[in-house]
Amino acid sequence: MIQRKQTLWLFLAALLSAGVFYFDLYTAHSTVAGVDTVSRLRVVDNFPSLLLALVMCCLPLISIFMFQHRKRQVNLTMISMVDTAGFMALTLWRVPDFISHLPVPPTSSNYWIGSVLPVIAFVFLILAIIGVRKDEKLVRSVDRLR
Repeated sequence: MIQRKQTLWLFLAALLSAGVFYFDLYTAHSTVAGVDTVSRLRVVDNFPSLLLALVMCCLPLISIFMFQHRKRQVNLTMISMVDTAGFMALTLWRVPDFISHLPVPPTSSNYWIGSVLPVIAFVFLILAIIGVRKDEKLVRSVDRLR
């Protein structure tokens, strides 16, 4: 049913996944001729990460409406988890390449909010799978009583 806890977890995962389009993944500060410049790594700068981010946003939303088919809902959520893990791996892989292509070595650099959001979304996807499995157990127990 749509009003279950896993719907909330899936919606929050989709919302956090959509946050990667708004927030930067990585920022690097460099000083060039006494002027502090900021270089940003974004999702939209790379087509594979853009594609993974779009899928990462859409799959939890699609999975919400698969409430009548719980096994399919679990499968879509697991595919979304794999996609989210792939996005995180791609981000970690892109950062050293991003730093090496800067014209001046950065004085300071750090991961930004956009790189943390998929991690939290991954946790919400795990909680959604746990909720779907609890529902499946509940339906099976009710079927035994009939």
